[in-house]
Amino acid sequence: MTSRSHTSLQRIPFTALGVAAGIVAAAALLGACSTPARPGAQPPEGIPAPGEVLGQGTVIQIGDSAPQFCLGPVAESYPPQCSGPEIAGWDWSGVQGAETSDGVTWGGYAVQGTWDGTHFTVTSPPMWLALYDPIRIVDPRREPENAGTSPEQRLLAIQNELATVGALRPLTSWIENGYLFATYVYDDGDIQRHLDTAYGADVVQVRPALRDANP
Repeated sequence: MTSRSHTSLQRIPFTALGVAAGIVAAAALLGACSTPARPGAQPPEGIPAPGEVLGQGTVIQIGDSAPQFCLGPVAESYPPQCSGPEIAGWDWSGVQGAETSDGVTWGGYAVQGTWDGTHFTVTSPPMWLALYDPIRIVDPRREPENAGTSPEQRLLAIQNELATVGALRPLTSWIENGYLFATYVYDDGDIQRHLDTAYGADVVQVRPALRDANP
């Protein structure tokens, strides 16, 4: 996703810009649910991964522009529409399952590579998702015996706030088993710590789209 300093926390992530008016509206929305205290700093832009990572998503290239690795939602049009970080070292001639229509080429792949916080660089041959058999990872927070205690109304309010206000907009988010799960490109713990400070521990669960290939 290369070492970096954790002291400069004022940069704005590439995903979104904050809107001051929205902060007021979101604060009012959360008022009935005990609005959390907010730290004065945001996690840094583009957290890089220390080693290789693995991601699954749609690789898309529009015309002669650089291909992108879509790790979030994909519009179900034809051709599809999505965006993500640029993916370097990509070669359509070396992959299966690619489609092309109206100058757009795309396909779904599991890709291993490096993440410098801005660009993804391929280091191993990608695998077409139709043939990919991922290792099942058990998420303890999704097990019934580990259910969270946050009311759904509060989780919905936080979900709305993260989606519309500030610099930490997730790629996707959903409510399950008493938690709000939020997907970001990559997290080394900074985003999770920030959200724990903002909303309390065991409320928002960060799930990176790029996972360490050798944890």
